[in-house]
Amino acid sequence: MRKLSEYVEMAASEYLQETGKAELNAHWIAEFFQDNGVQDDYPQQDLIAFCALVQKALTIKFERARKQTLLQLDKAIRPISKTR
Repeated sequence: MRKLSEYVEMAASEYLQETGKAELNAHWIAEFFQDNGVQDDYPQQDLIAFCALVQKALTIKFERARKQTLLQLDKAIRPISKTR
């Protein structure tokens, strides 16, 4: 049985890869909750609480990806700016 935190990270990663969006879709997370065994492994887990956990992880992942992209763009642009 996986830890609940592993399910949260897995859901956030999959959602970000599939959609590229930071706002979690209710239908998507409900399907994940049922189809990936969260409901079976944690029958007392509330879907809404799980959704909140995944949204929080998704927001963190999205912000990290945004910052990494900006950093890479800055590195790519900086050499061009110095030559001018």
